[in-house]
Amino acid sequence: MEERTTDWESLGLSNDFLFGKVMQDAGLCGELLQRILPDLEIGRIEYPELQKEVKPDSDAKSIRLDVYVKDKEDVIYNIEMQTSDTREIPKRSRYYQGMIDLQLLDKGDKSYAKLNRSYIIFICPFDLFGRGRHIYTFENICLEDPGIILGDESIKIFLNANGTMDDVSQELKIFLDFINGKKTDDPFIKELEKALEAAKKNRKWRHEYMTLLMRDRENLEKGMEQGMEKGMEQGMEKGMEQGIRSMVAVLKELGVPTQTIRAKIQEQFDLSPEKSGKYL
Repeated sequence: MEERTTDWESLGLSNDFLFGKVMQDAGLCGELLQRILPDLEIGRIEYPELQKEVKPDSDAKSIRLDVYVKDKEDVIYNIEMQTSDTREIPKRSRYYQGMIDLQLLDKGDKSYAKLNRSYIIFICPFDLFGRGRHIYTFENICLEDPGIILGDESIKIFLNANGTMDDVSQELKIFLDFINGKKTDDPFIKELEKALEAAKKNRKWRHEYMTLLMRDRENLEKGMEQGMEKGMEQGMEKGMEQGIRSMVAVLKELGVPTQTIRAKIQEQFDLSPEKSGKYL
């Protein structure tokens, strides 16, 4: 989940909420997937659920996926728009994979062969791995013999809109440049712009977005109060550090975006960006 803003009209496709809405158009979603995975023949795609919510056991963290689709071969694609580096994205991709696999197998089903091939894709306007690539693709391989692929058919892809290498197609680079705010006459991008403007005129979606925004604020206030109370119980010197950790834990449990948490603890406790990072 990304930090939300009240300025609905200024939101772009890099906003995770609007991205999920625009990608409800099967044609646009299919074209984006084809640009990301040009070697695949994706063809027709289906939406098992719009903005799929994955609910594991009652004591585990649930997730809401931005875009969750499958193609004619029942390959699963999960696409996430991620505008801030929360330093936990690789492990989040691992959690998403696990939750998706749980949903694919019916309770009591012991046939692991029924697990679909799946792609978890994060679109980022920053370089998660710092190597200058536009795309980082991961499969499980043997460390002793990298030529051996595990074959579990789970692939994770991290796109970097700030890449400097010539490592993706021109079509994908145009899309990534668009995420970074660059203008283009590319027909696909023009269609995305039209869909984005139409989404902003949808009053139901606007209300849904503002409701989520209000919920985030309420959870933030609640988490700060609970975190401060726990910190005060532990004494002033140790209490401050414990209070910050308690506040962060509560806010994460309530689903408050990590970037929002970072900003609030920097403001509340007069922390530098570097110091705040150790609590996240």
